[in-house]
Amino acid sequence: MTYSLRIADIPTNERPRERLVALGAKNLSTAELLAILLGTGQGKGKLSAVGLGHFILQELSKHRREPLDMLRDVGPQELMAIEGIGPAKAASILAAIELGKRAFQVRPMERVIIENPDIAAAALSHDLMWQNQERFAVVFLDVKNRLIGTKIMTIGTATQTLVHPGDLFRETLRQGANRLIVAHNHPSGNLEPSLEDLDLTEKLLQGADYLDIPLLDHLILGEGEYQSLHRTTDLWNKYPHFE
Repeated sequence: MTYSLRIADIPTNERPRERLVALGAKNLSTAELLAILLGTGQGKGKLSAVGLGHFILQELSKHRREPLDMLRDVGPQELMAIEGIGPAKAASILAAIELGKRAFQVRPMERVIIENPDIAAAALSHDLMWQNQERFAVVFLDVKNRLIGTKIMTIGTATQTLVHPGDLFRETLRQGANRLIVAHNHPSGNLEPSLEDLDLTEKLLQGADYLDIPLLDHLILGEGEYQSLHRTTDLWNKYPHFE
């Protein structure tokens, strides 16, 4: 596959960098964003940067997964196996992906106050949002809802994971937490809770009630979105002092 068009041949107002400045990054295609990272194209047919971006996406799609799914977890060797991608270009792409992930991560040392599910989801985004396996995590809070830390409790298969309530509450006490939020991810991106999710949530609420450690929410994350079970179910109605 060849692309003979060079960036220099593209009208100024249609070039990726100029379009980003004029329209904002979110309005550019994935290939255009890759083109900005890659700079001058090279390789078979002297691809332009835009052409190389399209070529990378096509190569990644051969794995029968969405190219962006592949990019989230791609390694340097996989990128450098694509013609036209050397160590420098692979490093640029991987650095940009990691920066994007970290931009949504709230660092525990900031002692941020978790006052709504949006902030809790952001605190867990790096660990849960884009993972291929289900993970179950906990957000530990002090009495003023300030973030103490987060912890991945279990990692399951591509479709399920389990956590034992006893393990969760032992870790909560060890952390010295006064409140907690639990969360897990659905790699499929379908955020609807399963019957097992609801059953586990009720068991955790019962344990939290017994220990007098408020369980503030159970979040399900995936594909850039989240759902709050506190907001969307009536489970917390049985424990009004947790409201």
